[in-house]
Amino acid sequence: MTLLRAVPAVACMAILGAAFMPTANADDRNKKTTVTFSAPVAIPGVHLAGWGVLPAGTYVFKLVESSSNRHIVQIFNKDQTKIYATILSIANYRLNPTNKTVITFNEGVKGKPESLRAWFYPGANWGEEFVYSKEQAIELAKVTKLPVLSLAAEVKVEVTKPEELEVVQVLVQAPVVAVRPTGEEVEIAQVIQVEPTPARTPTRVTASPVQETTLVAETKLPDTASSMPLVALFGLLALGGALTVRSIAKRTV
Repeated sequence: MTLLRAVPAVACMAILGAAFMPTANADDRNKKTTVTFSAPVAIPGVHLAGWGVLPAGTYVFKLVESSSNRHIVQIFNKDQTKIYATILSIANYRLNPTNKTVITFNEGVKGKPESLRAWFYPGANWGEEFVYSKEQAIELAKVTKLPVLSLAAEVKVEVTKPEELEVVQVLVQAPVVAVRPTGEEVEIAQVIQVEPTPARTPTRVTASPVQETTLVAETKLPDTASSMPLVALFGLLALGGALTVRSIAKRTV
């Protein structure tokens, strides 16, 4: 069992097993997932008139369109015979993949049910961060103290056929911002990771050749050595030479 978000007002525990586990025939292309809510849940997007809050029960989530980092999610009834909502979502790459479905919630406004925040499919390294209408986003951001994704322009959220192509086109083209708790609008990249983290390139370290240092030994007489013996030697040699010359001269006279 995985704890999604615990709050006093509404039990927001993900009932894994039969509740938040994907169906056995889940399709990786559309991320089809069957979910059971144990309490009413408020939903974003363009929804069927009168269905801004889903009663406790079983529903099917499907990813019906994926373009760049903008995706369209639809919520069906259990038998997939009726569509309750068409929701714009932005891919959020901050979640580490898990082998179970994870659904997170915004803390509900006092007296109102919890509201969907994001849906993560098993094994996926990104999740669907849901985009709310401007009015809803401002209200939720103030209560949760967290940024909430918002449509920058006013869009009609209650219709008779949320599955119509026109609804999808409006959501795909609508500008999206993030609303901070202060009411300030900022770019969505400031609050969620809209692109996968690029793989880090290993840093190459170039080793410079080591210069060998040759030590040259210099032969040097100690400074304390005296030159007197050498002078005496030269004197003896000179004296010997003089005596030799004198001896030779006497023999020739």
